[in-house]
Amino acid sequence: MMDVDKVLVIGATGHVGGQVAAQLAAGGTRVRALARHPRAASLPPDVEVVQGDLTAHDTLDSALDGIDAVYLTWPMLSAEIAESVVARIAAHARRIVLLSSGAVRDDLDEQDHPIGRAHALIEKPIIESTLEWTFLRPSGFATNTLEWAPQIRAGDVVRGAYGAASMTLLHEADIAAVAVRALTTDGHAGARYALTGPAPLSRIDQVEAIGAALGRTLIWEEISPEAAVEHMGWLPPDIARVVLSGLAGLVDTPGSATSTVREVTGSPARDYRRWAADHAADFA
Repeated sequence: MMDVDKVLVIGATGHVGGQVAAQLAAGGTRVRALARHPRAASLPPDVEVVQGDLTAHDTLDSALDGIDAVYLTWPMLSAEIAESVVARIAAHARRIVLLSSGAVRDDLDEQDHPIGRAHALIEKPIIESTLEWTFLRPSGFATNTLEWAPQIRAGDVVRGAYGAASMTLLHEADIAAVAVRALTTDGHAGARYALTGPAPLSRIDQVEAIGAALGRTLIWEEISPEAAVEHMGWLPPDIARVVLSGLAGLVDTPGSATSTVREVTGSPARDYRRWAADHAADFA
């Protein structure tokens, strides 16, 4: 049995990583967070925030001093940096939980999906290391729908492609809850957790849920995939097209739900309407 006294959270300024740090601290685990700009990090006061970067080896080594377990959000760097980062983590910690992707396929030697390929790149050296590892593979993040916030602030119409695409989006608090269990309790070594929300919901219904949380009636307006790329400025155009291709497939074949969140945490996954209510201020 491994006793976890202190956890390093890498990616603590992101939606999931911030939840991981907060939930760990709330549970009494000592937490250190690695951040490029510590003063800009909005984390609980009992989280130790240190300056550092995955590409700056001296800052990473310093942040890892005295650490038992690591939570890692991978920023899709090169294979060489991935190998170096994993080697440094393995020299200090014994356990790692990686936020990977549901796009990774274990039946392929060479990943055919660019997002799966980018995450498999960091999974490989972790598997080959001495670390006790757990991979979190979410199928979709509810926070991705924050892309609609500028449109919703500007009016009552949300324009996008494939409004009928149905997916099981995850609340970041549920991803973090699984991560916290894997970081602090035994029985998760070697697990590749497929994570989803509780039930598929179409993009049209997601917009309706945001409107309900705001007390407004929002309207979905269908546009062409190429026009939708223009609205997805938060992604490079080639990645936006990959995302849209995935949405096209979800029109006729909705995403299926797993029970992993409940099985690991003991609580059911929060649905999208709960997420919309929790994030209403982000759209106002």
